Amino acid sequence: MARLPRYVLPGQPQHVIQRGNNRSIIFAADQDYAFFRDCLSKACLEYAVSLHAYVFMTNHVHLLMTPQTENGIGKVMQSVGRRYVQYFNYTYRRTGTLWEGRYKATLIETERYLLTCYRYIELNPVRANMVTQPVDYRWSSYRCHAHGLPDALITPHSLYTRLGTEDLARQAAYRDLFRVHLDEAILEEIREATNKAWALGSEHFVAEMEKLLDRRARPAPRGGDRRSAEFIDV
Repeated sequence: MARLPRYVLPGQPQHVIQRGNNRSIIFAADQDYAFFRDCLSKACLEYAVSLHAYVFMTNHVHLLMTPQTENGIGKVMQSVGRRYVQYFNYTYRRTGTLWEGRYKATLIETERYLLTCYRYIELNPVRANMVTQPVDYRWSSYRCHAHGLPDALITPHSLYTRLGTEDLARQAAYRDLFRVHLDEAILEEIREATNKAWALGSEHFVAEMEKLLDRRARPAPRGGDRRSAEFIDV
């Protein structure tokens, strides 16, 4: 099956996932997370990409990013991937690939899904049973958003800043979002859209993305053309 072309829509947030090859470990020590973080910070600055939320897990990373240019995210992921693989292979005396092919990404409908995607990303360590509360995980953006911990990686999205007129009020409103459970249907919707490169949003949003991108942004109908004669119940 041919791969769908890359998304190229400046100004629209994307949820990005990069996994280790065969789900293998990509972070073995704190210094690894710190080096990856440094690579990501420099690449986002160089290629004009805003990072709104992130989590670095032991064998993959989740990033919520908005590019300002058509190739911004691709350039960031290429730069980070190349630098980090060189570092990791040298540090651990290994050779060969570290990543599981291309990164995966989905366009996000801002008003409907952006803050849900924040929660999806920052709750990863909780779902993985690594911590009981997202605040206990060091390598994510949660403590920045929920408690005001300075984080130079983060560029706040306007939807986040609208949660409150002052920092403390905004952080309290953000923490309140995490009191609402993310049900399995939402989790699966985000996973499927990201893994299969579909747009994540309403029918109207998906249709608009298909027009702008001139490509399919949702699964094809199953079971053939149900408008054709063989599917009409007569």
